[in-house]
Amino acid sequence: MYTKTLLDSGVRVITEAVPTVRSVAVGIWVHTGSRDEVPIQAGISHFLEHMVFKGTRRRRMHHIARRMESVGGYLNAFTSKEYTCFESRALDIHLGRAIETAADLVTAPLFPENELEKEKSVVLEEMKMYQDAPEDSIFDRFERIVYAGHAFGHPIIGHPHTVAALSQADLFAYLNRRYTPERIVVAAAGNLAHNAVVRAAERAFRELRPATGPDRRASVGRYMPQHFEEARPIQQAHLVLGRRGLSIRHHQRSAMSLLSTILGGGMSSRLNQNIREKYGFCYNVSSFLNMHSDTGDFGIYMGMDAAHIDRAEKLIMRECTKLTRQRVSARTLSQAKCQLKGTILLGLESMSSRMSRIARQELLLGRCVTLDEVLKELDGVESADVQRVAEALFDPAGFSRVVLLPEA
Repeated sequence: MYTKTLLDSGVRVITEAVPTVRSVAVGIWVHTGSRDEVPIQAGISHFLEHMVFKGTRRRRMHHIARRMESVGGYLNAFTSKEYTCFESRALDIHLGRAIETAADLVTAPLFPENELEKEKSVVLEEMKMYQDAPEDSIFDRFERIVYAGHAFGHPIIGHPHTVAALSQADLFAYLNRRYTPERIVVAAAGNLAHNAVVRAAERAFRELRPATGPDRRASVGRYMPQHFEEARPIQQAHLVLGRRGLSIRHHQRSAMSLLSTILGGGMSSRLNQNIREKYGFCYNVSSFLNMHSDTGDFGIYMGMDAAHIDRAEKLIMRECTKLTRQRVSARTLSQAKCQLKGTILLGLESMSSRMSRIARQELLLGRCVTLDEVLKELDGVESADVQRVAEALFDPAGFSRVVLLPEA
């Protein structure tokens, strides 16, 4: 189902043909993100992603927005810790337009000076929006602790002082250094012909220059658990307990996913049934799992009345400890597998999800993992595997703790 071509320029093209639909989703993925930034330029990956929409050598700002919307399509972008994506969706008859428009953002941005300061204001307002939402900002604080001393610990959006200091020259320097052919993947899914995507990509990226030096990413240092507590003008307390976890390349990644599902993945999870349904201590409690190319993190989030924090923490740790001492039943494991499989298969209904899936696999694993492989890997996980991962990660002394409390 997947076809891959390596262009002479070094750009990789990967597609998944789905002839039963009338749409296509195209992504220009660049293997660079906030982890690749130096501290004084924290947020430059995200800010560059914003600024490419302000005009290119071929189009003015309003022409970029109209290019896809005029044919009922969609154009957007996002930045993560390890990659940046420029996505375009359209009817299959507009495949060429979708590729060319997204590629134009990557290959020919102007970063106009007159738009620079205005967009900085936009990003600063975005930062304030996150700060006003404790259920979002608490995760930034958690990552700062878990990845202390590494760029993984900086928020993707950056800091007010670092974004305010960015210049047009900084953006062009970062673009020329990081947006190079060997870091770019063109991914597409939908009703398409692979060769058509290849030809469009060859035209779009023929002028890109290769990198001048090796791509070295700083590895994360040793993890040391920390605790942070802060009072804010909020009504509800927010808690995150967690630690460093497994990378996406780890052989126990599927066991880790199942463990997280059993513990806090949905309404039937142990945390939800115990803390919310049994005691009514919270509205929302869940586990989360982030797997990066060479590291990862795991945690539990809960929002509740401040009076319930101590009791809720004890209940969380009791459920974690139980998973280290008792193997989950065959029935529980089977249900978790069905839940994960259902999530994966339902995601394939979306061409954008299909496109994103094959692109992330190419960037983080270096190849596309077939659906059969994924399902087989899940089916191969046994209760003992889940318990081993729990034993390795669920040491109370190894958990970091972040709490945001209402002001007295």
